[in-house]
Amino acid sequence: MNKNVSSSLLENTCRHPLMLTGIAIAVSAALSSQVRAEEADLNTLVIEETELASDANPYGEQGAPYKAKKMSDSKYTRDIAETPKTITVLTKDAIEESGKTDLESILSAQPGITLGTGEGGNSFGDRYIIRGYEARSDVYTDGLREPGLISRETFALEQVEISKGPSSTFGGRGTTGGAVNSVTKKPSYDEDFSIISGTLGTDNKQRYTLDTNKAINDEVAVRFNALYSEADVPNRAPAGIEHKGFLLSGVYEPNADVAINADYYYFRGDDKEDVGHAFNRTTESFNKYDYVGQKGLDFKKSEADVATIKVSAYLTDDLQVENKTRYGETKNDYVVSAYQSGWSRGVITNLRNFDAWQENKYLGNQTNFIWDTDLFGKRNTIVTGVEYANEQTKIGDHDYNSTNSATLDDPYNADNNLFQGTVTRNSASSKLTLETLSVYLMDTVTLSDDWEVHGGARYDYFDYKLNDIDNSTKYQYSDGVWNGHLGAVYSPWEHGNVYATWSTSSNINGGEIDAGTSCGYGGLCSDANGNYKVAKPETSTNLELGTKWNLMNHKLLLTAALFQITKSDVIESGVDSYNSGGTFNTGENRVRGVELGLSGNLTEKLSGQAGLAIMDSETLKSYWDGTHASTGRGGAISYPNRVGGAKANFAEQSFNVQLKYQFTPAFAFGAIATHSSEMLGGQPDEGSLDTNVIKTPAYTVYDVFATYQVNKNFDIQANVQNLTDKEYYTAIYRGGSIAYLGAGRSASVTAKYKF
Repeated sequence: MNKNVSSSLLENTCRHPLMLTGIAIAVSAALSSQVRAEEADLNTLVIEETELASDANPYGEQGAPYKAKKMSDSKYTRDIAETPKTITVLTKDAIEESGKTDLESILSAQPGITLGTGEGGNSFGDRYIIRGYEARSDVYTDGLREPGLISRETFALEQVEISKGPSSTFGGRGTTGGAVNSVTKKPSYDEDFSIISGTLGTDNKQRYTLDTNKAINDEVAVRFNALYSEADVPNRAPAGIEHKGFLLSGVYEPNADVAINADYYYFRGDDKEDVGHAFNRTTESFNKYDYVGQKGLDFKKSEADVATIKVSAYLTDDLQVENKTRYGETKNDYVVSAYQSGWSRGVITNLRNFDAWQENKYLGNQTNFIWDTDLFGKRNTIVTGVEYANEQTKIGDHDYNSTNSATLDDPYNADNNLFQGTVTRNSASSKLTLETLSVYLMDTVTLSDDWEVHGGARYDYFDYKLNDIDNSTKYQYSDGVWNGHLGAVYSPWEHGNVYATWSTSSNINGGEIDAGTSCGYGGLCSDANGNYKVAKPETSTNLELGTKWNLMNHKLLLTAALFQITKSDVIESGVDSYNSGGTFNTGENRVRGVELGLSGNLTEKLSGQAGLAIMDSETLKSYWDGTHASTGRGGAISYPNRVGGAKANFAEQSFNVQLKYQFTPAFAFGAIATHSSEMLGGQPDEGSLDTNVIKTPAYTVYDVFATYQVNKNFDIQANVQNLTDKEYYTAIYRGGSIAYLGAGRSASVTAKYKF
């Protein structure tokens, strides 16, 4: 990291002395407690060392409910503390106690992760940006990619794993900033149980879940998780959500060497999306108004039907094979209203309507061989495999049949009943099929007690087909990409190590398959002459230097990393945000930063999950360097310059701290602080200069929670989200017409009974 960036990062950090003080106290407490831990066996957090199946996380550190020990994906062959990579894992306990119940709100609170806005060809759904880079297609469940922009729930999750930095070796195309893997709850032979929970809260919130596990015999076990949830968006009714779903899973183990797991996930969401406020370019402030969605017009419906089967077997004592197959269908269908003065689309004057529908079908198969053996006198853990994926996406929009022309005269006190008429779904406007065949080889070699090296390579060959439904326009091309990673871990100390790593990723032209031909949103780009095949894949390289420390009898993990991601051959869209044309491989940008992490038990009674990311972004190269003319809307000609600009939807500083103190064996109290610095509006790869006034202000939000164990079968949890009722924005569209409003204050009480 150069001197200027280092100074900038230090200056930014010093703006938050309270944050630094808290981290210093936490680290000091951990180090002092480590000394005491070596003298006494701590009965940490009054959790017994032998946990019941209903409480235990198979990937967690026993006795440390906020700390995960390992990743669920078999391609990660070492514990998290020994893997040369920044990895954040949110355990079931951390998720449940936070009171957050959907993946979007959980991830948006994590350092280094921001949200993107939806518009144009981009559906409203979970859209994540990791370390400044688009990751909405880099979402996995149990190690397999799960495409489709839907609202993702947490009722059936064991943990959420966030890997940072380019990692196409592990995940395939994309994964520029990282990837998100959700791990589902699995059946157990160890305990028959049923857990029912009910939540009531402000804003008409009610939520009910069921988690039941049954061992049929010594070879077969089944588990069933179910959900029903509805609530208004705090202070924004009638915007709200209604979710229902279940996960049915089973396992068959005919002997100790063979296991067959299967599950089926069902989800239905019927929501009313709230896009919040709009930015006023003239006053450089926000136009604030009530929810403007129209009865009979606005809706957001999500559907998911996903079936997965996994077969794993030990062929020998040191050779394991596993095969995963998944078939899934997802749907996302929405009409969303937002206020925009002077805009009319034949519905209601001064309302702007965003709409689209999307259907995804996905077939994936992955086979891994894991061979843990001695070669040439050294321990080698080799993972080799092959993966096939077939993704099909249909995209369309809606037709509005309005029978009135009412005007929204007072946007600050919106009338939600102005619209009269019907909305019908049009036929699909385009269909995309993306087939990918991948092969990979990875090895982790233990050279000595102090040194381990990690390395691997992957080749992805893809066939891309995009065409209008009437076949009037066709796009088709094939290509292949190589990616790799190489890292070393040096562990001369009993509890800690340092590591260095290099990794790459590649993303193809049109890689964000939900966007069709919307170039500015990651869809297929073409140049001014309509060419598209000549674009090379965008490539990214990550350099990272870090350290990890296992303290408190391995009940606490501390991590720190310096990193740099450079993305080259960037395909740039037209400067005018509504221009679908692009320039091929003309851009380059970079993100540098430092990330600190903490998870586990700080003292006998204090546990925590915390992270801090301080980053700096810059556009290094761009076709739009001030020498090329661009014709915008209305025919205006400009010579824009993106070089030197910062990335959009990018927070230079962000942190999240979740702490829980166990006052008595029955009662615990916790608090959460989430901070994000200001963010510029735009698409992630578009450089924005400081003169761009479209930005969200910085914010810090506080939550509190308490748990009380009435008896061994019954417990109660209370949560207050956004304790101070802070008004804040989580993302903003490039033109300012969409500024997502963070959730206002809410409170809830959850009762859980186990029998």
